[in-house]
Amino acid sequence: MAEPFPQPEVTEELVATHGITPEEFARIKEILGRPPTFTELGVFSVMWSEHCSYKNSIALLKTLPRDGENLLAGAGEENAGAVDIGDGLAVVFKIESHNHPSAIEPYQGAATGVGGILRDIFTMGARPIAALNSLRFGPPTNPRVRYLIDGVVRGIGDYGNSFGVPTVAGEVYFDEAYTGNPLVNAMAVGLVKSDRIVSAVAKGAGNPMMIVGSRTGRDGIHGATFASEELSEASESKRPSVQIGDPFTEKLLLEATLEIIDKDLVVGIQDMGAAGITCCSSEMTAKGESGIELHINLVPVRESGMIPYEILLSESQERMMVCVKKGKEDDVRAVFEKWGLDSTIVGYVTDEKMMTVKLNGEVVSQVPSHDLVLGGGAPVYHRETKRPAYMDELATLDFETLDLNRDWNDTLLKMIGSPNLCHKGWVFEQYDYMVRTNTAVGPGSDAAVLRIRKTDRALAMTTDCNARYCYLDPRLGARSAVAEAARNIVCSGGKPMAVTNCLNFGNPYKPEVYYCFSEAVAGMGEACRVFNTPVTGGNVSFYNEDPQRAVFPTPTIGMVGLIEHTDHITSQWFQQAGDKIILLGTTGDDLGGAEYLHVMHRLTRGPVPALDLNAEKNLQDALLTAIQGGMIRSAHDVADGGLAIALTECCISNRDAMLGASVTIDSPVRPDSLLFGESQSRVLISVAAERANAVMTHFNAGGVPAAVIGTVGGDRLIVNQLVNVEIDKLAERYYNAMPEFMEWVGEVPQV
Repeated sequence: MAEPFPQPEVTEELVATHGITPEEFARIKEILGRPPTFTELGVFSVMWSEHCSYKNSIALLKTLPRDGENLLAGAGEENAGAVDIGDGLAVVFKIESHNHPSAIEPYQGAATGVGGILRDIFTMGARPIAALNSLRFGPPTNPRVRYLIDGVVRGIGDYGNSFGVPTVAGEVYFDEAYTGNPLVNAMAVGLVKSDRIVSAVAKGAGNPMMIVGSRTGRDGIHGATFASEELSEASESKRPSVQIGDPFTEKLLLEATLEIIDKDLVVGIQDMGAAGITCCSSEMTAKGESGIELHINLVPVRESGMIPYEILLSESQERMMVCVKKGKEDDVRAVFEKWGLDSTIVGYVTDEKMMTVKLNGEVVSQVPSHDLVLGGGAPVYHRETKRPAYMDELATLDFETLDLNRDWNDTLLKMIGSPNLCHKGWVFEQYDYMVRTNTAVGPGSDAAVLRIRKTDRALAMTTDCNARYCYLDPRLGARSAVAEAARNIVCSGGKPMAVTNCLNFGNPYKPEVYYCFSEAVAGMGEACRVFNTPVTGGNVSFYNEDPQRAVFPTPTIGMVGLIEHTDHITSQWFQQAGDKIILLGTTGDDLGGAEYLHVMHRLTRGPVPALDLNAEKNLQDALLTAIQGGMIRSAHDVADGGLAIALTECCISNRDAMLGASVTIDSPVRPDSLLFGESQSRVLISVAAERANAVMTHFNAGGVPAAVIGTVGGDRLIVNQLVNVEIDKLAERYYNAMPEFMEWVGEVPQV
């Protein structure tokens, strides 16, 4: 192959630095029939990285339920999943990670994570209506952790606020396991006419391929391979692998993209995320069973002296690859000129099924598109599994070691002010969650709810995962994550529709890590089948480790549900004094893996609370029927922190109208289990006093355990003879804890 510019010799050492194994390199030479050039080595390195190829996960991911009667785009088929919601509309949604970039450069890492997931939504023709996130950090008492929290939250807020999408829901968890490797998972939701969904495809020989949006720079080069290795002290040198975002350009790109779709000017569109031009060119043409001739010297660049290797691998933000209908090039240019954006023809679709890259007419890289991508020539591995020894060591809990001689009022105050249970207003108040005015229920309830304009319906959405459960029992933990997400949707008045997931784990080459991954995938699949929530896609993020530890197995579940009428929208806080409080479900001695153990006893151990998926589904169905029948005033799932925390949240989470409660529960369980145990499949509801009997009859007829446990009203929370505390005192601790954690002064700590 002619080489029109000097390329480094491809040596064994150079191959190793690109993350390619000797076996993979042999396969590359077999595919090409010759050794690769330096440019081709870069192309294979990013496309065969874990981040792009899913080589260590795809075999297991294919076991998840991926089909449903309302699915319009299944897992892995498009940039995001799409579900038909009727009225000629579809909801498009997806969640992805930006963990490694956020660990190195928290502001830009988080901001570009938001930007990337938003592009995945509008490349399909959908207008983004909401953003969510799931964030995990080390203890906020650590100065470096506070630095990461501050940067990540500002990055999310600044990008989302500037772009103009409400950030409406999410979760923030803290544990020592995330100290050196935070998790930043970003989710976005959009709406599109169901007959206007655009595919990420390039086909039709002669159709021009255009790059639209921002110019290409050197930021983000090898971001995909950077995300496919463990963090270490050397990671600080990888700052150039963290992209730089511009939300204002992205807003213009959104409007221009939706306009060319509306004008029917395109065959397909794909976001330039991981692996940039390389990924778009290969994936779009492989999907279209076609090829591309790419003229790399035509790509608009913002830095001088960029070589093809850099241009192909750059992950500069706010760029798209568009396959334009032949003859419509000028129309596309006119739209992008109107929005002040570049649009440049950089190549053409061919029928050769090759990704051919030329520089000034000379070929610098020529690779079969199909052999670069997932489902084509990319390697697929089945890794060794080994059950971690710690699981058996931590599976038991000796209740005799847990002192019951304590002040339960003081314990409740400590619990409600702990990092994982306190109010996260310090975080979400930096987000604009009311922009576009469709938000019906924002952060602070079980799920966010957004009205669907020009209809009487709404969407509920949430992210959930109890990673401590997954650490102790990954299969049961993943089941519980799906169940909790569905429960949150139902408590908000919605019917769960589908799941997107972000699977955050350590190094898959470690058998103990891969065991946790395989078990979590199995548990997720089991739960999704019961709840009829197919997996529409998402993201796998491996190598989440620092030199000391791997993160907890964290299979984050993003879920969207449909609320058939806005009258059914339900929030978690008590609504009216005199209402009766009913507890659905059964309370047992379930302290294993509980937040109470972690906060009060510094323990992470014990059997994870059992979960009967069919009983859970039965409870959710009965609850949704009651909500739709107008029988319920409020509903709140009992989850992290147990019953006392859930009752406290019902009393004080509507800060403008707080209401106390008096509760008496006849239960044989221990006081700590009664107040703070985390038995699954439980929900607190409040109902008008005159309807309590009818509500009890409804649940009894459905076989759902239910008991009237108290009455709403007063200025105190009273639980048996154990808790009797002013709700103002609880609210003060709940709302002030997070700001107090974040009040710190000092130099920005170094890695």
